[in-house]
Order: sequence, then structure tokens, then C-alpha cells
Amino acid sequence: MSRLGNLGARLYRGEVGYDFIGHRKIWYGVSILITITAIVGLVVRGLHMGIEFEGGAVFTTPKTAASVEQTTDAAERVSGHQAIVQALGDGGKRVQIAEVDTKTSTEVKEKLADELKVDANKVDAQLVGPSWGEQIANKAWQGLGIFMILVVLYLAIAFEWRMALAALIALIHDITITVGVYSLVGFEVTPGTVIGLLTILGYSLYDTVVVFDGLRESSKNVTKQTKFTYAEIANRSINGTLVRSINTTVVALLPVAGLLFIGGGMLGGGMLNDIALSLFVGLAAGAYSSIFIATPLVSDFKTRTPEMKALARRVHTKRAKAAERESHEQDGPDDDGDEDGPRTGRDGRTAAAVSGQRRQPPARGRGRPSGKRR
Repeated sequence: MSRLGNLGARLYRGEVGYDFIGHRKIWYGVSILITITAIVGLVVRGLHMGIEFEGGAVFTTPKTAASVEQTTDAAERVSGHQAIVQALGDGGKRVQIAEVDTKTSTEVKEKLADELKVDANKVDAQLVGPSWGEQIANKAWQGLGIFMILVVLYLAIAFEWRMALAALIALIHDITITVGVYSLVGFEVTPGTVIGLLTILGYSLYDTVVVFDGLRESSKNVTKQTKFTYAEIANRSINGTLVRSINTTVVALLPVAGLLFIGGGMLGGGMLNDIALSLFVGLAAGAYSSIFIATPLVSDFKTRTPEMKALARRVHTKRAKAAERESHEQDGPDDDGDEDGPRTGRDGRTAAAVSGQRRQPPARGRGRPSGKRR
């Protein structure tokens, strides 16, 4: 068995482990700090919405010697509006210009081709109306809302409402962080971003449900025993699935990292950037929230119930009595049965004192006259 497999087996058996529940306030603080940073980024910088949501035109040029900066300047000069340019893998450019309608798109296309010294017939133009973009945005919000409602209902039925509430908080945490990263990085929000968000929500729930399922199995008839508190059982459940969560997260992040850093960064993947960034950030945030946020929240919710408070008192009382009994056995019996101290007799004198006063046998010849007998 490998070292990682051996560690996973020891974590599952409870031989080793990290106290996630005991240090939960640290992770709550980290999550609050990251969430506040994301919200501030959203308020200050906002989201850079793609033309699919705001309307405009997308021009895809063939291979050109112009750089991204030169193409951006040329597009803004010929259109009179702000332009976003992305380099494509074949040397072409993808130019997005908002507020370009059907009447002006042909003129902008010809002027842009002239500026970049390419054939205008080889420049592909796609127009998106603002009304269609608004419909896409509304459908995205509706899909997200329906998804959240179905998730809460399923978890409340399959597990309990406390777990459903903890999972909902973890999902909001993941969405906020992912959207905040989009705002801070400056990537535009496209339908690919929405697809990525829905994908990571499903993955985050998968990891959370795995931990919740282990916790549900471990906490059956929990009030009928006095060995562990509910918080300790929750901590054992996290440690039992920790290696599995790490393995699945790493395996999922590797291809996404390839899409983001190689496909989107080096090859100029265009929309690959939008999907890959949301997947990469969301997968990492989902794995983090399922371990450090969701299960500790369930433990906090459950330990406040009267049943779990009574269980904790019984467990602590039993441990205190066991510790007292062990301490008593280590000290040994006192009074007449004290094995470590000196023994005492009926008259109160110690054995050492009595043994020190023992009479010596009389010496031979004492009281007889010396000399030979005549």
C-alpha cells in the first residue's frame, strides 16, 4: 500500500487526524476575509459582461501581424467604442465591440480589415442584440435559482434541514469567491462562464454530500453511546474522507489547469479562458468549502440542540471519572494499604522503628569469671 493509501486508512480508523472542528473559527475567518475581498472587488470593479449579455458585434480576423494592442487601438478608432481583443491560436484576433448594430457593422468590418491589412471577406462578423443578451442573463439567473431550490429540497429530504442549510451557505460561498475572482482578474462573463458556474456547483455538492453521507452513517444512534461527542464524530468523518477529497480535487484540477494555462494562455483559446477560470476557481473553492465550511457548520448547528448538549455532558462526565480513577490507581492505596509509604503498626509506630528496636541475642560468656577452671 502506498504512503497516501496508508495515511487514508489511518485517517479513516481515527488513528491520526487534524482537528477541523476545533479550529473551525480560523477557517471561518479565512472564508469571511476572502468573501469580503470578493464583494469589494465586485462593488469597485464590477463584472465585465460579454456582448452575449450587453449586445454588440464580434469580429474574427484571419492571421495578422498586428499585436493585440495595435488591434485594440484600430478597433476603437474605427468604431468609436471600447473594444476587447483576444489573440487566437492561428494568429488571428477576436475583436468584441459593444453598441455596434447591423447598420454600422459592415462599415466597421471594412475599416477594421483595412487597418489590419487583411481581406475584408475573410473577417467573420457576428451580431448580438441587447434584447437577446438580456434574455440570456435572465435565463441564467432563473437556472441558478431553480438549481439552489432543488438542491436544498433534496438535501433536506435525503439528510436533514441543517445539512441543507450548511450546503447552501457553502454554495453561496463558492459562487461569491468565483465571481469575485472574475471581477478582480477582469475576465469577461460569457455563457461559458455560466456553464462553468453550474458545473462547479454540482462538483462542490458532490464533495459535500460524500462527507455528509459519512457523517450520517457515523452518527446513527449517537445519543446511545458516551464515547464521542457529535463534534468529534463530525471531525472523524472529515478525516475519513479527506484523502478521497484531495485525490478527486487534484484529478479534476489537472485538466482544467491545462485548459486555463495552456489552451487559454498560450494558444489563445478565447472562450476556453471563460470556462476554465470558473472551473479552476470553483473546483478549488468547492473542495475547500466541503471540508472547512459545510461540515463544521453542521456540527455547530447540531451541537446546539438539547440532545447533543446532554450527550456532551455525559461524555465529559465519563471521561472525568475515568481520569480520576486512573489517577487514583497510579497514586496507589493510602492508609493501611499504602505500598509506597512506610507501614504502621497498631500502636502507630512505623515498621522501621519497630525493627530498629529489636533485642540482640546475649553474648556468650557474659557474667562468667574469666580464666581456666581449676
